[in-house]
Amino acid sequence: MLKGLYTAYTGMINEQHRMDVLTNNLANSTTIGYKKEGTTSQAFDDVLAYKVKDVSEAVNIPRRMGVNTPGVKIGENYTDYSQGSFKITDNTYDLALGGEGFFTIEFTPKGSKNNESRTMYTRDGQFSLTKEGYLVTKDGDFVVGSRGRIKIDPTKESTIDSQGNIYQDGARVDSIKITDFKDYNYLKKYGENLLEPVEGATITNAAAKVYSGYLEASNVQIVSEMVDMITVTRQYEANEKVIKAYDNSLEIAATQLGRI
Repeated sequence: MLKGLYTAYTGMINEQHRMDVLTNNLANSTTIGYKKEGTTSQAFDDVLAYKVKDVSEAVNIPRRMGVNTPGVKIGENYTDYSQGSFKITDNTYDLALGGEGFFTIEFTPKGSKNNESRTMYTRDGQFSLTKEGYLVTKDGDFVVGSRGRIKIDPTKESTIDSQGNIYQDGARVDSIKITDFKDYNYLKKYGENLLEPVEGATITNAAAKVYSGYLEASNVQIVSEMVDMITVTRQYEANEKVIKAYDNSLEIAATQLGRI
């Protein structure tokens, strides 16, 4: 079978994967605190070189390389954690972080048994007070402070300084817990705005400043994403033309070259 068919096919699959990521970024271009994603890929020669240098197998044991598919291999996705622009809301409990760090959230999945919760992290600072005085996210999850769930008097006016300290009547009543990590590669996305640490994640001191009355917009650049979508479309069409060319060649071989 002609290997070019498989090469073009893997190229189309890779471009389709890239398009899925780009459209998801565009769909979340107005989502507060969203961090855009990107894609990676590997050429066949890179994968082959990695296999040749594979030291996980015993030495001096001849092994077959496997199926020869000289196309593109879809790599891992990555997240761009660069800061988005700020927009003014003038709402005391709308918070944005300047610099590296994340708000700490006590997250309870919907439908979880016994209301089991776990700690999550986010850059989305759209917070509000419940009638009981708890500071919660737009989805109703509790914001974590220095003493656990943040609870203040909902009838009093509050101010929040750049360190995340919450004041009422001139007295500090709590502070918002800001968490940072040594390596963001040990964070995985949960939904669109939450982040969950995986094994190996190391917590470090956060140097981010808290800005009350602001929200951090998505870091998706719409024009850049649209340009990339055009590029992906053109590359997909190029691979499609290769497959059509092979198809025409095979048709000729099957219907004309065999004639006497």
